[in-house]
Amino acid sequence: MKKATVAPIKILKINNVVSELTDDLLAVEEPLELRIGFGRNNNREQRNISVTMRTPGNDFELALGFLFTEGIIENVNEVSQIKYCSELNSKQENYNIVRVELNENIAFDFSKIQRNFYTTSSCGVCGKASIDAIKTVCNIKETEGNLKVSQSVILTLPNKLRSSQNVFEYTGGLHACALFDNNGNIEIIREDVGRHNALDKLIGAVIGNKKQTQTFENKILLLSGRASFELIQKAAMANIKMVCAVGAPSSLAVETANEFDITLIGFLREKRFNVYTNFERVII
Repeated sequence: MKKATVAPIKILKINNVVSELTDDLLAVEEPLELRIGFGRNNNREQRNISVTMRTPGNDFELALGFLFTEGIIENVNEVSQIKYCSELNSKQENYNIVRVELNENIAFDFSKIQRNFYTTSSCGVCGKASIDAIKTVCNIKETEGNLKVSQSVILTLPNKLRSSQNVFEYTGGLHACALFDNNGNIEIIREDVGRHNALDKLIGAVIGNKKQTQTFENKILLLSGRASFELIQKAAMANIKMVCAVGAPSSLAVETANEFDITLIGFLREKRFNVYTNFERVII
């Protein structure tokens, strides 16, 4: 049985002078360790790649999206299997360790991966180095595309995202991201306690679909919070050309969006928003 995404709890609720014991739900937060297996089938090796705090659920998508947005894999065809590690036989670790098996013909340089992780906005590197790292590590495939989105469509996106946030509805404690077409129809949504995890889950779900019924071309990405550098970096990896955020963008997020031809929209709420880069994709 897989782990729950919400946890019940008894709380003391105080409202003015009235207090009562009542039931509540919390978003579950647990560590996920990501391991990668590689090498010839008769001599497989394993490396621990990352540990992230996440909401259980869609863990294989999270692993796949993380490997893709960090430039470790270029597509799902490089992966032979994704599985939970259960050899520890520990209840605490059950479903908290995921191993991604690369095809035996895929070259994997662990030292290169260690040198090129830029996964947090507080990693201590300068903006220029961060953007150059994306260009160096990431194999971003440019597409022509002709994305144009009307102002009226953009304004409808936050309410559509909120109404689709199932776990947030119960807990109020999760980030979310969603992919829309240029007419504002929601195609896929993912939630997590970590904003970067939610986006990795979404990207992993799309690239993991071997039937290729979904792509990122001419799509809109909506973030439930602020637009940070690492989220724009992940969007750039997927070649998403319009990113909207309910909150504010950082200066490096704007610089990165401009560098990779992304239309970045922030403070999207009620009847207003700001367009920070590549204004021509927004129809006023």
